[in-house]
Amino acid sequence: MKLEVWTQHGPLNSKPIFEAFITSLKNAGDEVILNTASDADVAVIWSVLWLGRMRNYKQIWQRYRQANKPVIVLEVGGLRRNKSFKIGINGVNRKADFANQEVDNTRWPLFKHTLKPWKQTGDNIIILGQHSASEQWSGMPKMNIWVEQQINEIRKYTNRPIQVRPHPRNPIGFDAKKYKNVSIARPIMDNNTIDDTNFKDTLENAWAVVNHSSNPAMEAVINGIPVFVSESSLCYDVGNHSLSNINNPVMPDRQEWANKLSYTEWFQEEIANGLPWKKIKERINKNYL
Repeated sequence: MKLEVWTQHGPLNSKPIFEAFITSLKNAGDEVILNTASDADVAVIWSVLWLGRMRNYKQIWQRYRQANKPVIVLEVGGLRRNKSFKIGINGVNRKADFANQEVDNTRWPLFKHTLKPWKQTGDNIIILGQHSASEQWSGMPKMNIWVEQQINEIRKYTNRPIQVRPHPRNPIGFDAKKYKNVSIARPIMDNNTIDDTNFKDTLENAWAVVNHSSNPAMEAVINGIPVFVSESSLCYDVGNHSLSNINNPVMPDRQEWANKLSYTEWFQEEIANGLPWKKIKERINKNYL
């Protein structure tokens, strides 16, 4: 297989992961074309956040997708941030194909998370913003409009306190004073947490989390907080899909979900050893070429 790998537009933390992935490609006998447009079978990029230097990935993404060729997306994971990394085909989160159709329970313990019992207490409904420059926000309204839509829908069913938590690098132009019992919970950076912010503190008195498709919803589910998410979210299979359930959210069994989730992220040594590439390559050959 011939792969067009674009390392030059990635952030600093992408370098060792690209190197590990390239090692796995070469060890498997595949051809790597580095940072050069070509007639390759597959493109490899970092993230679908079209921001800063990563904005250059958008034209590569579009070129391959318009040609109906697959794009492998590497990005920071949500289970062990900056220690585990997602590797998916043609997208991120639930829009991606992670070649995880058949899984077992052996990988989940590697991430050292315990599925806490579902909480049936808590006061606050947390609305999570995310980065609007990402492909995963494509087709969505402006972030402040989406937030107001969620608030208005929630208020049809409950007067519980609502906290709006913006993405750490994407402020929301939103005036909470327009609403009763609504406040802004601004993220505080904390390098000792899995998401580099104080999100765990926000969850302590949470009744539920409302989110479109980003990683923090996974942390909420792991900590037993019900989530209300879109079809694009990796939490969709264990989440709620209508805010009409806000007072009585579903709380399904999560172990099979966790097992599948554990096959979306890989550690650097595993990537270099070719474990994810073996699965991804087989999936691409079978379904995309």
